[in-house]
Amino acid sequence: MKPSSLLTFALVAALAGTAGWFTARHAGPATAVASEAAGSARKIKFYQSPMHPWIKSDKPGKCTICGMTLVPVYEGESGIPTDAGLVPLSAASASVIGVQTAEIRRAPLTRTLRVTGVLDDDETLHRILTARVPGRVEKLFVNQLGAEVAAGEPLITLYSPEVLNASRLYIERLKAGPNAFPATEVAEARERLLMLGLTHDDVARIEKNRVPEATLTVRAPMAGTVVARAAYEGQYVQPDTTLFEIGDLSHLWFLFDAYEPDLPFLHVGQTVEVSVPSRPGETISAPITFIDPNLNEMTRTARIRVVIPNADRRLLHRQTASGRVLINTPDLLLVPRNAVLFTQGAPVVYIDKAAGAYEPRTLKLGRAGDDSYEVLSGLNAGEKVVTQGALLLDGQAQLAHSASPEKPTPTPMAATTPALPSALVLATADAAAALAADDLPAYAQLLPSLTAAVHTSGPAHDKLMPLAQKLIPGPDLKTARAGFEPFSTAIANLVRAQPVDQREGLKIFECPMSPVLGKGRWLQRDATLRNPFFGSAMLDCGTELK
Repeated sequence: MKPSSLLTFALVAALAGTAGWFTARHAGPATAVASEAAGSARKIKFYQSPMHPWIKSDKPGKCTICGMTLVPVYEGESGIPTDAGLVPLSAASASVIGVQTAEIRRAPLTRTLRVTGVLDDDETLHRILTARVPGRVEKLFVNQLGAEVAAGEPLITLYSPEVLNASRLYIERLKAGPNAFPATEVAEARERLLMLGLTHDDVARIEKNRVPEATLTVRAPMAGTVVARAAYEGQYVQPDTTLFEIGDLSHLWFLFDAYEPDLPFLHVGQTVEVSVPSRPGETISAPITFIDPNLNEMTRTARIRVVIPNADRRLLHRQTASGRVLINTPDLLLVPRNAVLFTQGAPVVYIDKAAGAYEPRTLKLGRAGDDSYEVLSGLNAGEKVVTQGALLLDGQAQLAHSASPEKPTPTPMAATTPALPSALVLATADAAAALAADDLPAYAQLLPSLTAAVHTSGPAHDKLMPLAQKLIPGPDLKTARAGFEPFSTAIANLVRAQPVDQREGLKIFECPMSPVLGKGRWLQRDATLRNPFFGSAMLDCGTELK
């Protein structure tokens, strides 16, 4: 071997030995640590996202927001600290979800109250004409309903022996003179004729002609329209027999019932837009003139009156009408309805804290409007709430919370379903009673207040409103019942889930062969079975649910 080759071999061997010593020197401790870790078998507590630390899981995986691999956190370690009150979201994720926000502001609360009622004549100008003496109907001057009569116009002539005797007595005392009968007895005989129904002109004619009369003409006490007739020629009548009813139809009363939750919104002078089915597309605006101070104990409603001009008689007496009341309150702190979630038994919104962070906030709500809720506490003017995408944020927050090992998994809903408003529950029972009695007008009159009560149903609003929108007053009982059955069943199921002390003392019944669902349910105020889905056709079809 050449000297140069020997020198090269020696240098390589020396370098290799040095490298081996260095490797052994430095690799020894690392190997020992790894061996020690394997021997101790450290236990993994959970896996956590390094970018979004509130995302945790008990299994390996990817972050649900950014897609990064979750890193393990071992026993004895606390992991990356997080703010449990915030739900961070990257700008890209917010764009994909479609998150939109709105600023909390003060503004009038607008609500549209839809009601159904009846057009009736003015009670103060309604007259009932009855017979004052027994007799026989000799002649009818007005023999049809709807006839317009003037004040003093003759309506009917009665033959009455009692009138004949009274007129004879008066004439005898007139002819006998003051020497035979005192003036008081003559005046008494004259007053007797007036009490029987004769007018002063009739008595003056008898005084002039001195001829007894056996007929009595009943005249209209006021100008108006004949709205009822019960007299026919040749008919025998007794005192207090109703002959005619006259009403003033130059203006009509629109009467409707308002439930307790709606009464704070209504006041005298408030405008109501009234429409009738016989004149589609037309509305009449008129003010509220009276609110009954007495609350109906059974229906928990108060009667409201609106006076509507009807000089041209276009509106019909006692026809059904619909009303639309636009309610505006003074400036209140409002939150959009689409920003409020009821996923955990209480109203919650998500506040945009900027920089991709969102904070859940529990609210205390007041009155409900068409598009907004009144905020009693939980928000301040100027804060921004999520109006679109809040449900996805809420789901992400619950997933992150449930994955946290430090806190127990929260129950998604309260232990018991929140109680429905009394007005809604009782109105549903009353509507069922009306259908069970085959009373379509009564059912139609209840519908507007029933639908309005759904707006106060809190967490159940989103479930009940689509069903309430299918409630219609007809045109027949079959159609009305088809819309009522799903709504009634949903209400009955919610009430059945309440504790006994929250059920208003109502009874819950079930029909095993209902037309729409096949197993419909309804509420009753008493225990006497009355099926609203069939009415008189099968009134006793069903059983009470305990």
